[in-house]
Amino acid sequence: MEQKYAIIVAGGSGKRMGAEIPKQFIELAGKPILMHTLEAFYKYDYKISLVLVLPKSQHKYWNQLIQKHSFTIKHTVVRGGVERFYSVKNGLDAILNNGWVAVHDGVRPLVSQDTISRCFDEAINGKNVIPVMALNESIRKIKNGESKAVNRNNYFLVQTPQVFSVDTLKKAYKQDYACAFTDDASVVENMGYKITTVDGNPENIKITRPMDLKIAEVLLK
Repeated sequence: MEQKYAIIVAGGSGKRMGAEIPKQFIELAGKPILMHTLEAFYKYDYKISLVLVLPKSQHKYWNQLIQKHSFTIKHTVVRGGVERFYSVKNGLDAILNNGWVAVHDGVRPLVSQDTISRCFDEAINGKNVIPVMALNESIRKIKNGESKAVNRNNYFLVQTPQVFSVDTLKKAYKQDYACAFTDDASVVENMGYKITTVDGNPENIKITRPMDLKIAEVLLK
């Protein structure tokens, strides 16, 4: 069995959160959000290789948090880039062997074990996998000042982790950066690869605003 990897991307500033520290370091149930996220993947597979991508300016502070919270899960820290694309690329550079790699948002600490497992299982079967959630509200397309109702059954919310073979993702990230690359699936898809969707979990929210933090606190309880 080839190795499993998880690249945890954490480059947030905390502006929308209105916090003095980057959002990934805000405490949730007694410890930084980022530690919950790393723990989720460690619980899925304690042998998984974890790569944490942080802005260089945050490395010292992260080391202080590790000491403060006696955090012992082994992981490699690499330097983040000016865009998420370059952060993931740097994370991939730290992976030297073949296998399967998940890319996950550092501020999605409530990803379920089932979601992680579904993504890796399909990737091991040769697919490029992303977790999605169905919409439960009506949506409209607004363009040039006009709005039109569209069928929500044709649209899904995309989550992470997004899982691929290491070889496929490395090939995809050799492309030049484009604004259309909003996640890893869009980078891989631009190479002509097909993307497979699996069910995500509704608790797998991206914590970006104060309300998200309150919801996460309730869910953890």
